[in-house]
Amino acid sequence: MFDAFIQVVIKDLKTAFRQKSDILNPVWFFIIVVTLFPLGIGSAPALLRRIAPDIIWVAALLASLLSFERLFKDDFIDGTLEQLMLTPYSLAWLVSAKVFTHWLLTGLPILFVSPLLATFLSLDMTTYFALFLTLLIGTPILSLLGGIGVALTVGLRKGGILLSLIMLPLSIPILIFSTMAIDAAGYGQPYLGLLALLGAMLLGAIMFAPFAIAASLRVSVS
Repeated sequence: MFDAFIQVVIKDLKTAFRQKSDILNPVWFFIIVVTLFPLGIGSAPALLRRIAPDIIWVAALLASLLSFERLFKDDFIDGTLEQLMLTPYSLAWLVSAKVFTHWLLTGLPILFVSPLLATFLSLDMTTYFALFLTLLIGTPILSLLGGIGVALTVGLRKGGILLSLIMLPLSIPILIFSTMAIDAAGYGQPYLGLLALLGAMLLGAIMFAPFAIAASLRVSVS
């Protein structure tokens, strides 16, 4: 089963690198959204530090939404999803590999560029460290929840709006706990409890989301 997981990851990575725009567009969108805010609201360091967590997390959510629609779309069109369902391996296990690849291509680049953007928004090291931890825990949750939304809408010709309507309510707790943790770090208050809540959400998503994705795909493909 582990070999099948690795093969799905490698196949999706090769496909993504043949279409580099699918990798670069969400990251560029994330950078552009974050860098445009200071131009619109002013460059006062105190103001930027206060709103930086909200800016970065909203931009990360929007960047994820931009990349979600193609998570299963190409495989649905060319019949790969039907082939995955016919393999002897668990469909939930195989879609976990696809969601993991999505995080590698979207969430991981966001983590890499976040130090530069944190400096641009005048965040101190303590606050940035909390921001990094929330992104590290929260972006995989977005990928898993997004996988459920994509699986529900993959058979629709224009499912992007419906996907947004599904994803935005599900992502609100992640945004709330993440920004609360970052704000607490900025004021020198303990925030490990909020990170623990995010970690519990991540564990729950890892345990249950793949099965929900698999069930949704079976309904969409049938």
